[in-house]
Amino acid sequence: MKRLLTIVLALCMIFALCACGQSAAPAAPAAPAESGFTPAADSVLNTGVFRVAMECAYAPYNWTQSDDSNGAVPIFGAKDFANGYDVMMARKIADANGWTLEIHKMDWDSIPLAVQSGAVDAGICGQSITPERLETMDFSDPYYYASIVTLAKADSAYASAKGLSDLAGATCTSQINTIWYDSCLPQIENANILAAQETAPAMLVSLEAGAVDIVVTDEPTALAACVAYPDFVLLNFTGTDDDFAVDEGDINIGISIMKGNSELVSRCNEVLATMDASVYTEVMNSAIEIQPLGA
Repeated sequence: MKRLLTIVLALCMIFALCACGQSAAPAAPAAPAESGFTPAADSVLNTGVFRVAMECAYAPYNWTQSDDSNGAVPIFGAKDFANGYDVMMARKIADANGWTLEIHKMDWDSIPLAVQSGAVDAGICGQSITPERLETMDFSDPYYYASIVTLAKADSAYASAKGLSDLAGATCTSQINTIWYDSCLPQIENANILAAQETAPAMLVSLEAGAVDIVVTDEPTALAACVAYPDFVLLNFTGTDDDFAVDEGDINIGISIMKGNSELVSRCNEVLATMDASVYTEVMNSAIEIQPLGA
C-alpha cells in the first residue's frame, strides 16, 4: 500500500510539472509570408481594420466635410468626415475583403513616412507611381490614369495657349513634392517658378488671387477646380507634340503600401482587377459632382 501511494504521488508531480511547462511556453510567432514579410500586429491582415492615409484636402480625390452625406467616412480621431474618389475606392477594397475602413487625415509629406513605418496600411491619396517612390514603398496596380494639364484664368494672356511653348515666361507654381512642380514646371521656357504650395487648395488660391499666371496639375484636380472657380480655364495639351514630357509612372495613380507587404498589394490588386478605366472615370465623375465647392 505504501509503495502504491509513493507511485501515485510521483505521477501527480510529473503531471504538475508538465502542466507548468505548458503554461510557461511562449506562443509561436506568426509564420512570415513567402516573401519573408511578417505583418505587424496592427496590420489590416491581422485586425481587419484598413487604415488608409490621405490629405482630406485634395478634391476630387479626397476632401473633408462636416457630415456623412453621400457615403462619407468618419475621419479617425476627428468629428469630420472624408469623401472623394480615394474614399470611394478605399471603400470598394475594404468591402470586398470584409474589412472596416478607417480614414487617417495627414499632411501630404507625412503620408509616405506613415506607410513606410506601418502607422497606416496604405496611402490612397492620388500618388503617382514614380521610380523614386518605388524605392521606399510598394504600389498596387493603377487605380486611376491622370493626364497632366494646366490651369489659367479666363482673362489671362495664357488662356488661349495651344501647347507648352505658349506658356513661356509664365509665373507659375504647383503643389510641393509632386511631378507637376518637380518635373513639369521646369519644362516651361523662361518660367518664373515660385515656391511650391503645401496643398492643392493653396495652389488654386494662388491662381485665383493672381499671384501666378498658371498652375500645373492633373486632370481630375483641374476639372474639380473649374467647378469651384468658374473663371478658370483648363488647358490640355495631351496628344500633341507640344506637351509636357512625362513617363507612365507620372500619370498612373496607385495605392502605396509598406515595402515587402505583397499580400496586401495582392488583396488590393484583386479588387482593382474587377474594374477598368471606364469604371474609374465613372467614379471620378461622381466624386466631382458631389464635391463641396472650394474643397
